[in-house]
Amino acid sequence: MNNSVCLNGLAYKKNYMNKILEIEVEKIIKPIATSDGAGVKLKRSIGVEPNYFDPFLMLDEFGSENKDDYVAGFPAHPHRGIETVTYMLAGNFKHKDSTGGEGRMKAGDVQWMKTGSGIIHSEMPAMKEGKLHGFQLWINMPAKLKMSKPEYHYINKEKMNVHNDEEKSVKVIAGNFENSKGFFEQHNVEPIYFDISLNKNKKFNFNLPSTHNTFVYLVEGEIKIGNKSHEKIKDSTLILLTKGEELKVEAITRSKFLLVSGKPIGEKIARGGPFVMNTKAEILEAMNDYHRGTFVKWKRFYQLCYLVFF
Repeated sequence: MNNSVCLNGLAYKKNYMNKILEIEVEKIIKPIATSDGAGVKLKRSIGVEPNYFDPFLMLDEFGSENKDDYVAGFPAHPHRGIETVTYMLAGNFKHKDSTGGEGRMKAGDVQWMKTGSGIIHSEMPAMKEGKLHGFQLWINMPAKLKMSKPEYHYINKEKMNVHNDEEKSVKVIAGNFENSKGFFEQHNVEPIYFDISLNKNKKFNFNLPSTHNTFVYLVEGEIKIGNKSHEKIKDSTLILLTKGEELKVEAITRSKFLLVSGKPIGEKIARGGPFVMNTKAEILEAMNDYHRGTFVKWKRFYQLCYLVFF
């Protein structure tokens, strides 16, 4: 074989391997209108379409200026085998749970709860009128952690790091951006969770791990993602992204969006309402524990009424 052909082939392979893989739009999804808790109106995307975007199980956007849409809140209910991340943009919520966690979430705050073996909690509006707006994300837990001790983390907005420049603002809830660090230094899915405000005609560029599944949720405005053409993306829209390393987002109008990314767990899951385990047998065990009153395994427990879910 000609040596020059071999050398050219090796050079091509080297250049190909060194080429940064650009991230593009995989799918654009409009959330469905639904309700949860005691009738709180919301928009759900992950959990419906797609049903599961490993490691992300559910994404809800709740928000209204009509108190009747949220005032009944989310009374006491159980969880097992997942993490719930609640991020408030407007309004106030009171939280109380079986670990002893209790607090009042205000605009800009985050509640990150690792439910592990089981937690019972309530989230109720601490307001009788005005605008309520926020997000709740469910993250799966690997089998080895599903029966671990529950943890409750309250992240005050004043303690969150925010990167600001003339083009954008990036609030870092999880992960790192420039010199701004998020809350968790170590986490099994290596999460990235940014709240980004981007000025009109400006660009947001960020390198992501090629192993991660990533989505953007556009809160308001209009954006263009990647280099390939795609349909118009405006207001309250979920955008699933291809795996890659280099993300480019351009604001067609002044825009606000969430960037969320995580390492897939790669395990089969079984769902049963607020419980997510690996087998149907484990779901039945969770239900039986709940009905027998043996659900809470860690005893920093105060009185919460058990509601019938099944």
